[in-house]
Amino acid sequence: MSGGKIKILFLCTGNSCRSQMAEGFAKFYFPHLFEIYSAGTAPEKLNPKAVKVMKEIGIDISKQYSKNVKDLIDIDFDYVITLCGDANENCPNFPKKTKKIHKGFKDPARAKGNEEEVLKVYREVRDEIKNFILSLPDILKE
Repeated sequence: MSGGKIKILFLCTGNSCRSQMAEGFAKFYFPHLFEIYSAGTAPEKLNPKAVKVMKEIGIDISKQYSKNVKDLIDIDFDYVITLCGDANENCPNFPKKTKKIHKGFKDPARAKGNEEEVLKVYREVRDEIKNFILSLPDILKE
């Protein structure tokens, strides 16, 4: 741990939505506890709907950007938290000391319907991720 902070990587396939929201929440709620990163196994552009639903609750992730997990492989993470099944299955190998946690969330980018129906799914996933992030200090104590 650098400077007493726990280094955490949130990993998803595209690093465009779920892992970006997780990064935003963790940086917002726990900057004193965690050094936060997010990345993807196949990075895509930051999802504008993820930015929008986070902004609705006062968290701005618009300056975040998608990164490839291969570019972060030299960072000595304490935890890698996969947020989708694909990333869990395709997670690269990290040093033995790195603990891996899987907590899957539905992909809001696959939501169908009109704009409001789609945003409803984004908000549901956002709120699930928020609850997970708020429980992280307790989860990591186990």
